[in-house]
Amino acid sequence: MEVKRWRVFLDTSALIAGVVSPTGAAREVLRLCEARLVDLVVSRQVLTEADRNLSSKLPAVLPDYRTLLTQLVPLIAEDPSPQSVKEAAKVIHHKDAPILAAAREAEVDYLITWNTRHFQTGTVRAFVQFPVVTPGEFLKDFRRTLPTEL
Repeated sequence: MEVKRWRVFLDTSALIAGVVSPTGAAREVLRLCEARLVDLVVSRQVLTEADRNLSSKLPAVLPDYRTLLTQLVPLIAEDPSPQSVKEAAKVIHHKDAPILAAAREAEVDYLITWNTRHFQTGTVRAFVQFPVVTPGEFLKDFRRTLPTEL
């Protein structure tokens, strides 16, 4: 019997944190993705923002980031429709609406972000069918699914 792997959407903040920090929770999420224990989903906007931010702020990390992406083989979510972004903008800051809409359209199991102020509101929770969590919160949920006995 094959177990369904969770599909996790990382926003730019979580992706960059996973690349930059060798020991943080976001890096552990990327390790789970690399091991194919969960499926990494990102949007083109996330990839573009991460590339731009790393190029301007941490250019020395850029080659490692690009190598890591080839190892992770993320699923690239289609850009959300303008209507989806407009609907998302009713429940979240307009700058975050494309991310929320992309995750919603990609039918993910989790949206992982460090932007808890905008994403973890009651209106956002009611808008989506998946939890919006920090990397550490995701890891707690993931650990709960592991067998307790070996």
